[in-house]
Amino acid sequence: MPPGRPRTFDTQKALDQALNVFWRKGYEGATLPDLTQAMGINRPSLYAAFGNKESLFRKVLHRYTAGPASYVQTALAQPTARAVAEKLLHGGVQNLTNPAHPRGCLAVQAALACGDDADCMRQELIRHRESLVIALRDRFHRAKKEGDLPKDSNPADLARYLATIMHGLSVQASSGASRKDLQKVATLALKVWPT
Repeated sequence: MPPGRPRTFDTQKALDQALNVFWRKGYEGATLPDLTQAMGINRPSLYAAFGNKESLFRKVLHRYTAGPASYVQTALAQPTARAVAEKLLHGGVQNLTNPAHPRGCLAVQAALACGDDADCMRQELIRHRESLVIALRDRFHRAKKEGDLPKDSNPADLARYLATIMHGLSVQASSGASRKDLQKVATLALKVWPT
């Protein structure tokens, strides 16, 4: 079987354009015409390079995690539990309000309005968001063992608390809250941190 024609488009640029569409419109709101127009390709090229819409979204979510949301990994690598929380919240505010891309968080925005047909993607996004809770919980368990958190602290509760604040910040950012206002929320959230 002879090889197909070589691609005449940059797949990485196309993924960035798809990321922008999904981020602005959500998974279900992003139509194939929206995606192909933004990516500068036709449907057959989209399917050949990325598979179906579901597969494209999974690739976009991975790109988002490694790119705009990479501040999460930076936060998890901080030397203390408090520094993890500070870097996560303040890094999150910077990302959620960055004028270089849509406001809010793709993993939150993309699933806010999903019907039954998109349930598999809603479940995927739930797993993705829950992975943050698990990573934080594991990091805080380590901090507790190292004596960096008080003995009576609950790593699972701290992880859920931070994830809940992060998701709320995302919704507020997408609704137009200013960076300054969100920084105040992040600072206030840290006032309850166990010492």
